[in-house]
Amino acid sequence: MNAPDSSLDQPGALAVVPARGGSKRLPRKNVLPFAGRPLLAHTLEAALGSGVFERVVVSTDDDEIAAVAVAYGAEAQMRDPALADDHTPSSEVTLAVLAALGGAARYPLVAQLLPNCPLRDADDVRASSRAFASSSAGFQLSVASYSWQNPWWAVRLGQTGGIEPLFAESLKSRSQDLPELYCPTGAIWWARSSALEAARTFYGPGVRGEPLDWEHALDIDDQSDLDLAEAILARRAGRHAPGHDRRGPGNDSRPQDQRA
Repeated sequence: MNAPDSSLDQPGALAVVPARGGSKRLPRKNVLPFAGRPLLAHTLEAALGSGVFERVVVSTDDDEIAAVAVAYGAEAQMRDPALADDHTPSSEVTLAVLAALGGAARYPLVAQLLPNCPLRDADDVRASSRAFASSSAGFQLSVASYSWQNPWWAVRLGQTGGIEPLFAESLKSRSQDLPELYCPTGAIWWARSSALEAARTFYGPGVRGEPLDWEHALDIDDQSDLDLAEAILARRAGRHAPGHDRRGPGNDSRPQDQRA
């Protein structure tokens, strides 16, 4: 069992990984092979390798996922079928695990790590725990920039193809003159457990965002996301190959609610 990281301001940090078996857009997503291991394994390695959690628990409705959780050093908790449908928020799953293990009195801090964000690593988890421990916030979500896309220029397409800008005035501005916008990612969410029990959501009062590099925050929902994640991993591997020129193009790293 990994000892809690000394950066935490309270003992007893619990990590919950919601991982159900019924993914629709990418069937069996959580156990699909990814870089030689089940997709879920990458999240477990990040959580366990960070050293900040007293306990890492996978909540699932699926025996194969439970077996993967145990094989990679985590615990598995079989969830109530009522929490395994397409509509239950992941926060309710995390709350169920927390309640089953003694609630806020036993684990003052709880983190939720979704397995469809396999590119965040142990260093990211440690950094997020330090940021949360040093804040007075009750909640913290990992957020990522939109990378090459500019959300200020977002448009809807009408039925006849007409453009309907969401931020009409921003279309007149250069991208470099607009403030950066961020999108929440399910990679690493933190809460004071008592605050989560009261709010029943990680989007509770005073929630703060902690930036995470978009390549580490990538959320895999479909095959194209999985292909992109594979390409990112391959580029990382090439970056560390002997003789690789790290000054070459393509080596810059630009900074960047779901069901589980």
